[in-house]
Amino acid sequence: VSHNVFFVEDMGKVKVYELRGKSKDDLLKQLEELKTELSQLRVHKVTGGTAAKLSKIKVVRKSIARVMTVISQTQRQNLRKFYTGKKYKPLDLRKKLTRAKRRELNKKEKSMKTLRDRKKKSNFPRRVYAVKN
Repeated sequence: VSHNVFFVEDMGKVKVYELRGKSKDDLLKQLEELKTELSQLRVHKVTGGTAAKLSKIKVVRKSIARVMTVISQTQRQNLRKFYTGKKYKPLDLRKKLTRAKRRELNKKEKSMKTLRDRKKKSNFPRRVYAVKN
């Protein structure tokens, strides 16, 4: 058995920290192996397999979930890296916040003055008095 090929009988549960270091191709290959393992275990279940094989179904299902989670997390992480500094982001990569917060004016838009306000301020500046009460 080569060291990068994954078998449930040999290792047991998949460790996430081990998965994070692997490339996407390795993860996909591992996922296929786990799925074939699961289908074999389900056949054993129907044909009346041992209790050890039946209990392994849960372990394999959870392992599949872990591999898929790591794949999607790395994909999202790469997408976030790609979209940093861009004008638009996909909706699922934007901050969730609340509906009202998402529609709120940003800092620059809030501080903007209308032409009328600017003229009024320049034509009638604030009066400065020498005497204070």
